Amino acid sequence: MSSTAEQVDRLATWEAREAGLYRVVPYGGLAVGMLLTSFAPVPDGLSIAPHPVLALVTAGWVGWFVNLHPAWASRRALMRVYYAGLLGLAALLVLSSPWYAFFAWIGFAHAFLVLDGRWRFVGVVFTAVLIATAQSAGLPTSPSHWLLWSVLVLFNAGLAGGVTWFSMVADRQNTNRKRLVDELAETNRRLAETMRENEGLHAQLLTQAREAGVTDERQRMAREIHDTLAQGLTGIITQLEAAGQARDRQADWRRHVENAVALARESLSEARRSVRAVRPEALESARLPDALGELTRRWSAINEVRAEVSVTGEAHPLHPEVEVTLLRTAQEALANVARHAKATRVGLTLSYMEDVVTLDVRDDGIGFEPDVRAVPRQADGGYGLTAMRQRVTGVGGELTIESEPGGGTAVSASVPALPGGAG
Repeated sequence: MSSTAEQVDRLATWEAREAGLYRVVPYGGLAVGMLLTSFAPVPDGLSIAPHPVLALVTAGWVGWFVNLHPAWASRRALMRVYYAGLLGLAALLVLSSPWYAFFAWIGFAHAFLVLDGRWRFVGVVFTAVLIATAQSAGLPTSPSHWLLWSVLVLFNAGLAGGVTWFSMVADRQNTNRKRLVDELAETNRRLAETMRENEGLHAQLLTQAREAGVTDERQRMAREIHDTLAQGLTGIITQLEAAGQARDRQADWRRHVENAVALARESLSEARRSVRAVRPEALESARLPDALGELTRRWSAINEVRAEVSVTGEAHPLHPEVEVTLLRTAQEALANVARHAKATRVGLTLSYMEDVVTLDVRDDGIGFEPDVRAVPRQADGGYGLTAMRQRVTGVGGELTIESEPGGGTAVSASVPALPGGAG
């Protein structure tokens, strides 16, 4: 950004110095012509007025158009009038004294300064005629003089025309360079604005990412608390209530109390693992089918409901998050059977297919009217169905629930068969 501004400043400085030089040099040429004409006279030429008067008139003409009204430089039609007057006065001065050739050559410079296109070459040719007239000591009067004058005109016109051509090319390049610099400056400005906008957007995205992370962590902790503490406490309460009802039966009382203690220890261990975001203990030491079998066996023993697990397809390790999802889904489905279904038989089927793995949990309980559009909270204040659905959809799966009053319930979770270690 700073280098672009420096280039613009350098170009502007150079153009200002060049324009200033063109505004000052004419007066130097007039002064030199007056001095040489006064102290090194030549044969008198044609003149309609004394050369000092013509020099002062010429100085006034240049000063009025160039120095006092610099803004007129952009008015090309007016500048052609100025240039025509400049050449006319220069012609009178050269005819008065050849020494004013020191002023007449300014026609070359001002042709480039105030004219454009083909008019520059017209100005160069007329100026070359004036310079050749001065160099040949006046208008030609003999054949040899005409020859000399013609050669000088051609030489001056050719030399000045070549310089003008290269100057026009340089001017065109300079104009293109200025345009490119301006475009680069505009691009840099837009880039700076875009960067500022991106900084604001980046900050907004970071804020949203933090908020999303907090929300995700809250949902994760809510699911983990439900899957560990809530279910564990529910089981403990159920076992203690059963123990209270079996006070007269020592063996049953002891069994219920031992189940409550075991549930309390297991829930405490799982709660600690959930806080550390570690996989459930059942999956740390066993494969998913074995973990489901152990979970079902313990659930069946505690709730005194017959339950069976079957596996179809070729069992293979899945991504840890997928296995945790299926295990937690089975755990929640069994907990719902124990709380609500009044079932006598439960069947779990784990099916390994090419692209998906499904878990079906079916019971022969009292069933209910399923409504997937219902509010997330269940009637008992829990988040069972919602937690299951969030877990399954979180790994790109789908959860379906089929039930009818008196016809039992079927919970089916279908998840992608991501291999173990997949991202």
